[in-house]
Amino acid sequence: MMIQSLSIIFGFLALGDVVCYGLALPIPGNVIGMMLLTVALCRGWVDVKKIKPAADLLVQNMAFFFVPPGVGLLLYLDLLSREWVPLLVAYVVSTLVVLVVVGWVTQKTERQ
Repeated sequence: MMIQSLSIIFGFLALGDVVCYGLALPIPGNVIGMMLLTVALCRGWVDVKKIKPAADLLVQNMAFFFVPPGVGLLLYLDLLSREWVPLLVAYVVSTLVVLVVVGWVTQKTERQ
């Protein structure tokens, strides 16, 4: 069951990469792949039960996936210490924009 779950998830990841390279889109292939997986789940083309074992495993070990980027940030501590104000402003503004957009979309979808 786990092999089937991972195969479906990685299949959509590969499909997203193919679409990204084939259409020369500026969006990363993994994002396209997960959007395609979301569409397939919403349309009922893929059963949630089929990907649940792998999805649960990946979510439970999500912290593991943040270690490499965290270590990579250590290489740029001098740059981060020089540019912390613009980074902080970008972080706060983008967080507020996401909150507003998600709230707006939620209100729109709940009214329908």
